[in-house]
Amino acid sequence: MTLHIPFDNTYAQLPSQFYTRQSPTAVAAPRLLAFNADLAATLGIPPADEAELAAAFGGNQLPDGAEPLAQLYAGHQFGTFNPQLGDGRAVLLGEVVGTDGIRRDIQLKGSGPTPYSRNGDGRAWLGPVLREYVVSEAMHALGIPTTRALAAVETGETIWREGALPGAVLTRVALSHLRVGTFQVFAARGETAALKTLTDYAIARHYPHARGPMGLLRCARDAQAELIAAWMGVGFIHGVMNTDNSAISGETIDYGPCAFMDVFHPNRVFSSIDRAGRYAFSNQPEIAVWNLAQLATALIQQYDDPNEAVDEATEIVHAMPAQIEAAWLSRFRAKLGLSTEGADDLELITDLMGLMTDGQADFTNTFRSLMDGDARDQFLEPSVFDSWHLRWSKRLEAEVQPQAVMARANPVLIPRNHQIEHMIAAAVAGDLAPFERLMAALARPYEPQPSFEDLRRPPSEGEVVQATFCGT
Repeated sequence: MTLHIPFDNTYAQLPSQFYTRQSPTAVAAPRLLAFNADLAATLGIPPADEAELAAAFGGNQLPDGAEPLAQLYAGHQFGTFNPQLGDGRAVLLGEVVGTDGIRRDIQLKGSGPTPYSRNGDGRAWLGPVLREYVVSEAMHALGIPTTRALAAVETGETIWREGALPGAVLTRVALSHLRVGTFQVFAARGETAALKTLTDYAIARHYPHARGPMGLLRCARDAQAELIAAWMGVGFIHGVMNTDNSAISGETIDYGPCAFMDVFHPNRVFSSIDRAGRYAFSNQPEIAVWNLAQLATALIQQYDDPNEAVDEATEIVHAMPAQIEAAWLSRFRAKLGLSTEGADDLELITDLMGLMTDGQADFTNTFRSLMDGDARDQFLEPSVFDSWHLRWSKRLEAEVQPQAVMARANPVLIPRNHQIEHMIAAAVAGDLAPFERLMAALARPYEPQPSFEDLRRPPSEGEVVQATFCGT
C-alpha cells in the first residue's frame, strides 16, 4: 500500500531552471528507526505501519502526490563563492499545508545521487542522521526556529566514509529550503527573470506583507537576527554558516558539524572543517551580517538599475548588528532573571561571561545554577564569582519574579556532544535505547527531570569532544 501524504506542491510549479526532477534511489532493506508521530499528525499524514513508513521515507516507494526534485543553489563556502551547488544528496518530495495552516517542505536527506552530487554518493550514514534528528528536535523544544525531523530509516547498505558505516536516510521538514544561495545562483548567472520569480515566490510563501526585494531583505534580516541571538542564548555553534546553509525563513538548517558548548569560551570552534575559526561561537553575529550582505548583493541584480537599490540595501544590512545585539541583550537579561532594562546590564552580563571563560565554567549549568544558588561551584576558583554575585543580587532588587524569568530562559538539558557520540556509537552497534532516552529527555529541556539528571553532567576529561564532523 502506498503512503498517502496530502501534498500541495508549489515549488515544483516554478520554471525548470530552479531544480532537476529527481526520484530518490531505492535502498536495499529500509527499516524504520524513528518516526515523529506528533509532527506527522500536524502535517496531515495518516497512521501507517512501519513497513509502509520505511518504504516511503527510505526512498523505495513514492508517496501519492509526490513530485520529487533536487533544488539548485549556489553559495559562499567559508567565504569562497561556488557558483553551483544544489541538493547533492537530498530530494524534495513536496509540500503540505498542515493542520495548523502552515506550509512546509518534506525532504529526504541521504536519498542518493543527483546531478548536483559532484562525484559524491548522495548517501548519509547513520551517525549524522541521528545527530540531526536529535539536535533539530531539541532545538524545536528549546523554542528556536529550526527544521524538524520526521523520520529516520536505516537502509541496510554500507556507506564508505572513514570506513564501512551503516547507511540511513533522514526525512527533514522545513518552512522551505530557500537559501541565500538560491538567490545567488541566478544573480551570478545574470538570470534576472528567474531572480524576480524567486523573489516573488519567497515573499508570497514567507513574508506576504513584504513589498519588493528590499522588503524581503528586511524580513530575512529580522528573522536571522532573532535566530542568531537564540543560538547564542543556548551556547549553540552551527559550525558551517555558509550562505547555502542560511535559510530565508530564519530557521536553523543543515545540522552538520554543529555543537553545544560545555565549558564556555567565546572563540570555541568544533567543526573539523572550520580550521580558521570563521564560524566560531562569537563570530556568528558577524557572519550572519556578512551572509545578509550577500543576499542583498543578489537581490539588487533584478533592478533595471541596481544602483537605485544600493543605498536602501546598505541601510538594511548596516542595521543588522544593532538588531542582533538588542535581541542578544534581551535573551541574556532573561537568563539573569531581568525583565526590566538597566543601564549597566550589558556590563553585568559580559563580566559574568568573562569570569566563565577564565573559570572554565559550564555554559548551560552556570546559568541554570543561578536559580539554585550554587553557580559559584561551576568555577575553577569559586571565590571569583562572589563579587559579581553581589552586583547581580543588587540588580535583582528591581525585579518581581526573577526565578520564573530564569526558568523560562535557561534550559536544564541540552544535547551534549559526548552524549550524542555515545548515542551514535550505541546505534551503530544496534542499540537505540540511548537515542530514545535522549529524545525523551530533550523534549522537555526547561523542566527538572530527576530520571535524566545524569544528562546534565558535563563530559569527563576522557569524554570531551574536540571536533565534530559533517558526515558527507
